[in-house]
Amino acid sequence: MRPAGAGPSAPLWRIAAAPYPREVGTVVEVAHVGVSFGRTEVLRDVGFAVAEGTTLAIIGPNGSGKTVLLRALIGAVPHRGTIRWAPGTRTGYVPQKLDIERDLPITGEDFLRAKAAVARAPAQDVTRARELVELAADVARKPIGVLSGGQFQRLLLAFALVGRPTVLLFDEPTAGVDEPGQEQLYETIHRVQARERLTLILVSHELSLVYRYATEVLCLGRGRPCFGSPKEVLTPETIAEMYGTPVKFHLHDR
Repeated sequence: MRPAGAGPSAPLWRIAAAPYPREVGTVVEVAHVGVSFGRTEVLRDVGFAVAEGTTLAIIGPNGSGKTVLLRALIGAVPHRGTIRWAPGTRTGYVPQKLDIERDLPITGEDFLRAKAAVARAPAQDVTRARELVELAADVARKPIGVLSGGQFQRLLLAFALVGRPTVLLFDEPTAGVDEPGQEQLYETIHRVQARERLTLILVSHELSLVYRYATEVLCLGRGRPCFGSPKEVLTPETIAEMYGTPVKFHLHDR
């Protein structure tokens, strides 16, 4: 697979600049997107398309604009270029950091019910979302400040599921979770995706888990972004080029 418009000698991953031809079931198309803050250019000429029911993983070194891209996708930061969502798309967003104090005297259940009120979702959506992520009722009744990293991430996932989105966007879903918990959380996300027929767009530093669970990978880093399947993008040569240094990771069987 070659960069769009490139000759036969082009590398085996695709340049993420122009979008790909729209296919039936495309959830979002991104074309020539750029983001700047003042005179600092964070993203430049990013383009890709995400098919319904698939998982796009966004990877790259720190400072490459991964979180900024997610925020552009949900309209939280101004951008150049085009982001076109399919009609009827409903998004749920799980940020890496939540702008609330963990010592606030609210429970997980309070947190979910507040989301339901804002989203005008029925009360049963709270129970449904909590059960989907396997967050026990007694855990949800605890103050959010006493929840473990894994429990809090499940709470955030349930929060995003209230309102029944069709697309979930995650920024580092395993942040603050120990290594065994990371695999469990990815398995939960994958199970929920299959059951609810969701499309996932996530930022991750866990390349081994990206290789196992992602359908497509967008790598931001030095030079132009690249886009392709995990086998195309997650090669030692491509990773070293995009990160500027070799990165070791274990490849799980797919």
